[in-house]
This record gives sequence, C-alpha cells and structure tokens, in this order.
Amino acid sequence: MLKLLKQEGRARRCEFTTVHGVIQTPVFMNVGTSAAIKGAVSSIDLQDLKCQVELCNTYHLHVRPGDEVIYKMGGLRRFMNWPGPVLTDSGGFQVFSLAGLRKIKEEGVYFSFHLDGKKIFMGPEESMRIQSHLASTIAMAFDECVENPAPREYSKASCERTVRWLKRCQNELSRLNSLETTLNPHQMLFGINQGCTYEDLRIEHMKQIAEFDLDGYAIGGLAVGEPTEVMYRIIEAVEPFMPKDKPRYLMGVGTPSNIIEAVARGVDFFDCVMPSRNARHATVFTWGGIMHATNERYTYDERPIDPECDCPTCRNFTRSYIRHLFKSGEQLGGRLAVTHNLYFYNTLTERIRKALDEGSFEEFRKKYSARLASKLDD
Repeated sequence: MLKLLKQEGRARRCEFTTVHGVIQTPVFMNVGTSAAIKGAVSSIDLQDLKCQVELCNTYHLHVRPGDEVIYKMGGLRRFMNWPGPVLTDSGGFQVFSLAGLRKIKEEGVYFSFHLDGKKIFMGPEESMRIQSHLASTIAMAFDECVENPAPREYSKASCERTVRWLKRCQNELSRLNSLETTLNPHQMLFGINQGCTYEDLRIEHMKQIAEFDLDGYAIGGLAVGEPTEVMYRIIEAVEPFMPKDKPRYLMGVGTPSNIIEAVARGVDFFDCVMPSRNARHATVFTWGGIMHATNERYTYDERPIDPECDCPTCRNFTRSYIRHLFKSGEQLGGRLAVTHNLYFYNTLTERIRKALDEGSFEEFRKKYSARLASKLDD
C-alpha cells in the first residue's frame, strides 16, 4: 500500500508498506545482482549505509547457485542475511542483452547461458516461479526489453507481447502465492512500461498495463544510450498515465543528477550499478561533484573523500590513503570507495525526502542537480 505524505509539483514523498517493512520514498535500491554487492560489501554493511531495499537478479541467481538452492535455504533474505525488502528483476533485461544467443517466441525466450552455452528457456511463468522461489518482496514482470533505437513496428509488436506476458505473470504469481509451500505468499508484482522512445507507444502501453491493477509500475528500456533529455521527455509523457496510488520505478537510473530530475518528474524508486561500478574504478561522488580518487593531486591530501560526508570511509580514511590503495591494486580501495558511494546515494534520497517533507525540494534541486553532475574542482 502506498501512502502519499507530501507533494511538490510532480515530486512525491511517500511510504510504501510491504510484508518485509515500510519503504520511505524516493528510494535508491542497492544492486546486489547475485545476492552480493560487488566490492565486498555485505548485507550487514548495507544496514550501516542506510540501504532500505536490496535488488537482486532472477537470471543470475537462476543459473548460479540455482533458485532451488535459495528456496531450500529459506529464500533470498535468509540466504544473504538481509532483514529488509528485496526486489528481484525478472531477468528480462539480461536475457534480451544476449542478442546473438536468443530466440524470442510467444511462449518465451530460448537462449544460451553466456558462460557455458547451456540451453535455457524463460517465459513469464518461469520467471514468476523462479522469483517465487527467491521469495523476494517485489517481483518484476517478465517483459521484452527492446534495444534502443528500434523500428517502430517492432516496438509496437513488442509492447503488445509484453502486455500478453504481463497477464500470464499476474495469473502465475497469483497461483504461486496461493500455495502452502510458497515462502512469501505476499509477494508483490510490478509491471514494466516499454515502447522505446516513441511517446505514443509509451503512453498507450502504460494505459494498458495500468488496467491490471498491479502493486507498482516501472518505466523500463531507458538509460541505455539515449540522450538524457530524451529520457526526461519520456518520463514526462508517461507519468500522467501512471496510477497515482502506486509506486513508480525508473529502472537502471542513474547519476545523482538523474535521480533528482526524475524525482521532479514523479518517480519514486531507483536502482543503478553506477555507484558500485564507478567506485571500483576509483570514481566517487561528493556533494561538490564527481571525484577521481587516483588523481595525483591527492597524494598528500589529508582530507576525507568528502568533508560533508559521515560514511565509514570518510570518518576514517584520507584521500591520500585511498589513492595509495588504488595505485597499489589493493582490494580495500574498491571496498572503501563502494561503501562511500552507496552511502552517498542513500543519503541523497534521504535528503530529497527531507526537502520534500519541508517543502524545499525545488530549492534543493536548483542547488544540487547541476553541481552533482560536475567535476570536483578541489
């Protein structure tokens, strides 16, 4: 259930109640693709980094260790010792990224495992059964994530197929939730809006999936190479047709500035591998802009990564030391940077929520949106 607490323009401050806890939105979900954050950050660490929701991936967990293993271990939350909500991506994006290894049929997708060539089939029912085994809080519907750009006629046909698949997902999850052997009989289902960058297709598809009365709705197929302005234009076109009483999730986005701008356009949920991936390559986010920790000018710098940050990394280590770790190839450098970036992203959405509570979000947006996208100058 979604409770709207405050609204400023299109920006929303909400609480979303789930069986595994209440999620304060806007929220950034930390990406633990294979039930682990890349960068040696554990679920225990995440609790200290203000994480509310951990996101895991159906495809990767299906192939390794296998969803049956996780089911027998009591579900994802027990498996990785995470007390809060978990969202599982359907595996659709991963499947459709295997362009040379897959064949799309009405029943689903036939593809070869990217590591050993093993033949695998996944359709709506299979995705729901795997996610039910994983016992996540929120399951994502299995959709076709079309490459961008794509021909209009193919995009239209893909949207129609995704609607048919969504109905099958809804029916199968309803059946699974009714079984006595299901670990989480309260598992929620979010549908995914597609349509590439065709506004009319996006709007029509959103209208169609809104009729399913799902637990939430996502905008998929963006942040895959199109200009930022195009992404914002699509969000603005789709948002008026998204149910007001359900969460809105922008999948795979993005930079701190992207998050601020998408919140301004009515989005509640976010996820992205960027904070952890960039951190492992010594790029960190600060309240003054983007910093490259290996820069020579930090050789003798006794300051923390960000003097405004109180994350475990900034409380205990200098820029000089972190630069040394990266230059020496020490894994600790990546761990400390990932810790900082995740804390930064979770604090960013915390500060956005505070600004919305206080009616000062537009002021916050003007102060930080451009700044957080710029290069740190000290």
